Amino acid sequence: MAVARPILRRLSRYHGGVFAISRFRVGQASDFTVRAQVAVDFFRSRPGCEGAWLLQNLDDPGLWTITSKWVDVGSYRRSFNGYDAKLVLVPLLSEAIDEPSAYAEPAEVGENLPRSIS
Repeated sequence: MAVARPILRRLSRYHGGVFAISRFRVGQASDFTVRAQVAVDFFRSRPGCEGAWLLQNLDDPGLWTITSKWVDVGSYRRSFNGYDAKLVLVPLLSEAIDEPSAYAEPAEVGENLPRSIS
């Protein structure tokens, strides 16, 4: 519990909109696009989602994103709660390129400090 409190306090300062961008390197697009569209539709159905899109890179057709816009970071994080989220999101997003995915306007982020475990 002691570890979670500082992280929760730090996250509470994000009150504005949040974009979530998960990038994928895709070899065979047909299977991926079906599964990704299910995830996009799932995000769109969640409270706080202002839009979600499956996008393909213009210059590199093997690079795709699931991009979503949320009213706040809490809505984005809560979208991962529940059994249906585990079935739809976790298998697909585990294939995403391993990089941070949540973005906000610089004024909302403020001084962007890495999370501390101590």
